[in-house]
Amino acid sequence: MARMPSAERRRQLTEAAIRAMARDGVARTTTRSIAAEAGVSLSVFHYCFDSKQELVESVITTITDHYVGIVKEALKPRASLEETVRAGFQAYWDHVRAHPDEHMLTYELTQYALRQPGFEHLARRQYELYGELYTDIIEQLSKTMGFQLAIPVPALARYLAAMTDGLTLNYLVLGDEDAWTDILDTVTAHIAGLVSA
Repeated sequence: MARMPSAERRRQLTEAAIRAMARDGVARTTTRSIAAEAGVSLSVFHYCFDSKQELVESVITTITDHYVGIVKEALKPRASLEETVRAGFQAYWDHVRAHPDEHMLTYELTQYALRQPGFEHLARRQYELYGELYTDIIEQLSKTMGFQLAIPVPALARYLAAMTDGLTLNYLVLGDEDAWTDILDTVTAHIAGLVSA
């Protein structure tokens, strides 16, 4: 096995954990199965991660990073704020459709963390991360497009996190792809209504 920097090895193991957890479920995924998925020895896993908590936090952050970069790229200013926001939601929606198992895993990780003594802070951190990401996106758009909000940024960020969370779960349960165009258009119009130039 070739030597690789510790940070790169952690990324490799985290991606392997995501694949294993998405396939087998969080509770049935063991450190041994993650090491096997990554093609490394169990000792390499334990060298890179001190605890299962550390691994779960890395998985949550990595899954979020998978779609945040895509959404931020899609949010480049367009002719109108509405078009820009709609493009961001579309990029997120396209990621949900392309990677439903990853998004399903985020809900399982939340439930796992809430039920596992000592892991509760990871569920809180997961949702704080969502709010922080939306805050960053809103502030960036506000600077580049020069708009004012009718409500405080933290309130809108939390609202957007809750809304996308609920819509994602709704899609994962019902699988109604046709309804999403109307839903995204409605959400986009609502968000645009909270903004003044």
